[in-house]
Amino acid sequence: MGLKYNFLCVAISIVLLSGCSNSNHNDNSSADWAFEFVVWNDYIYQLTDEYVENIDEKIGEVTKYSDMEGTYSENFSNTYKKGTKYYAIQGISTEKAIAVEEKGKYRKAIRDGKYGEK
Repeated sequence: MGLKYNFLCVAISIVLLSGCSNSNHNDNSSADWAFEFVVWNDYIYQLTDEYVENIDEKIGEVTKYSDMEGTYSENFSNTYKKGTKYYAIQGISTEKAIAVEEKGKYRKAIRDGKYGEK
């Protein structure tokens, strides 16, 4: 009984463990984004690890957040919740970069092209 019992336990374990791994993603799983970003005025801005201090005027805010893959309208982010504010950076055109308010700091985001065209 010992050998058959051990074999049965191993076989059941393999079946159970293989059922736990699922390489197919469904529509309800969170996305595996290539990078963190915000969208402002139809352009995508990739977030950097750099923080800036010379903030200018508020230019917008996140109007839609989702960690689900898809293309969304308005000022969308895969990182920040609705209401997170965007600012212009003094001395830098918004065509190059903007700042995103994060816990009292301002994180720099670099423009990476038109949203939805990549």
